[in-house]
Amino acid sequence: MSAMLYEPITIRGTEFRNRIAMSPMCMHSADEQGRVSDFHLVHYGARALGGAGLVMLETAAVLPNGPIGPGDLGIWDDEHIEGLARLAGTIKSFGAKAGAQIGHAGRQIAVDAFTPVAPSAIPFSAESRTPEALTVEGIKDVVDAFRKAALRAKEADFDVIEVHAAHGYLLNEFLSPLANQRTDRYGGSHENRYRIVREVIDAVRGEWDGPLFVRISSTDYTEGGNTPEDFVIYGRWLKEQGVDLIDASSGGIAPVKVASYPNYQVPAAELIRREVGIMTGAVGLIESGRQAEEILRNGRADIVLIGREMLKDPFWARTAADELRTPIEPPLQYTRYGSAWQHSQPPLPAAPMAATVS
Repeated sequence: MSAMLYEPITIRGTEFRNRIAMSPMCMHSADEQGRVSDFHLVHYGARALGGAGLVMLETAAVLPNGPIGPGDLGIWDDEHIEGLARLAGTIKSFGAKAGAQIGHAGRQIAVDAFTPVAPSAIPFSAESRTPEALTVEGIKDVVDAFRKAALRAKEADFDVIEVHAAHGYLLNEFLSPLANQRTDRYGGSHENRYRIVREVIDAVRGEWDGPLFVRISSTDYTEGGNTPEDFVIYGRWLKEQGVDLIDASSGGIAPVKVASYPNYQVPAAELIRREVGIMTGAVGLIESGRQAEEILRNGRADIVLIGREMLKDPFWARTAADELRTPIEPPLQYTRYGSAWQHSQPPLPAAPMAATVS
């Protein structure tokens, strides 16, 4: 019996060669304007060459005040399109699909030049800067920035867009009662706390008809915060809005130490998949092919996202295949036929011209 990990999966008409995704992880290697560097081409290209079915980029900030830290990628300006297109093209040339994660750091921004913003003027910790509470007009600007980011990701020819609503960043801050104490229509009930996410998803879907993922923090690990059961509620709304997959991570809204262990976040993906009837992605110290295969075989998730292990081993997909005794094709360049094949290929296309986003 072949390993399920290496069975293709189709999401909204896009076929992925296997169910292995590289998890988005900040590299802080962009230039001061948030533009792609040579590091990104090598780093992400290596994981595509290594056999991943989907390579997710680190968060690309939708506004200049949205990076998590210095050196983060940007997608807030048309000048970012050219580099992102080259990066997406590199990933796809090695057989993987390219995913753009778009987000805003909110109060977690670690760039001193900008004042942090959040749903409420509540700092992350006693040592953190106090953010400015977003006005309703400011919220509209954020929503429109996500819309424009989706349009730029489309222009750069990505295959997947993931909206980042996890890890204590802006959209997660609105969802969590620990960070959102607004008394207007963006605070209070589940429906109100979800409102900005609803508006962002509608705005993104208005520009993007491809696979759409949302990364969530399924639990806040703190009394009074969100739990996986809350995300069953949110998950139903995400599904109704046309989200294809929920990427179930956790934490980040409060300064708590989380006990991590293999598969520690998988139960949330399993719960949401079962109760909502939506595809989920599992994360959380998935280290081996056997772990990943168990998750898929037992219906706990539809794809697995590999983080730290894929940093250590760009060819994790091949390592896991060896463990599962599943033969997979090596890159043709690594075979005795590679040289002849390589010379028969046309050069990679140039990045498309940057289009103006209005």
